[in-house]
Amino acid sequence: MNPEFVSDLTVFVLSLLAGFEVISKVPTTLHTPLMSAANSVHGIVLAGAVLIAVTADGPLGYAIAFVAVAFAAMNVFGGYVVTDRMLEMFRPRRDSGETTR
Repeated sequence: MNPEFVSDLTVFVLSLLAGFEVISKVPTTLHTPLMSAANSVHGIVLAGAVLIAVTADGPLGYAIAFVAVAFAAMNVFGGYVVTDRMLEMFRPRRDSGETTR
């Protein structure tokens, strides 16, 4: 393994560990608002993962880049799902007898 790959892999693993540690310390009541507010950051992470994927050379590099892009895309999608659920709480409820047009 070349030193550049080891360096990239080290940064990847350390970022996974740091992200898990930071997220696990957030109380449950704050997680939804933070997810909602961080959608733009998730988009930047996805763009960064795609830019790193361009520099991949070799099957292992492509596999790691694919995993990084997949996780970043799931993070963006999950942020929007959480935001939609949160906004649903503030919409007025419809009576079951009413018809919508």
